Amino acid sequence: MIGKLTGIVDSTGDDWAILDVGGVGYLVFCSGRTLGLLPPPGGAATLWVETHVREDHIHLYGFAETAERDWFRLLHSVQGVGAKMALAVLSVLPPNELVRAIAAQDKASLSRASGVGPKLAGRIASELKDKAGGMALGPAEAVNGAGGAGTVEVSEDAVSALVNLGYRRAEAFAAVAKASGDLGAKASVESLIKAGLKELAS
Repeated sequence: MIGKLTGIVDSTGDDWAILDVGGVGYLVFCSGRTLGLLPPPGGAATLWVETHVREDHIHLYGFAETAERDWFRLLHSVQGVGAKMALAVLSVLPPNELVRAIAAQDKASLSRASGVGPKLAGRIASELKDKAGGMALGPAEAVNGAGGAGTVEVSEDAVSALVNLGYRRAEAFAAVAKASGDLGAKASVESLIKAGLKELAS
């Protein structure tokens, strides 16, 4: 089982790269984000790898960081989400934004990925909501750490208000979560909206 590859970038395509490791070219499927972080051909690179073995093929999926690989595994655990669709989600939502989108149940952001319709986006958001909090990512603490007892309803009202003003739900959720943490559990909806707007404008 291959877990990591370090070598020279030989070539890249829309969703793949060939990494030359000691004269052997490994075809690795990657998200658009990881491909964008790779050096041009001839440059050295390291990819964290998830190996999928089936009767008819062995596929390698490569990631620039372990957080993206962990999210790939989590996304792939959702019924209806194959490897290519998981890469599509990671191409439009890097790990920190994915944490916010799932915590906020932001189906619209998840639907931006190629092949992900509203129904599947809802399933991803629902099934991964509890699991997302356990991901070892800094932004998750900022999002999940602000919703103490008694703040959820107030925060939801504030989030809805910001969404109605034209902000994406994940952005609004993150801003209100930050405001809730700063102002405390007894903050009014109005103060949360004002603080959220200030956070979004900064």
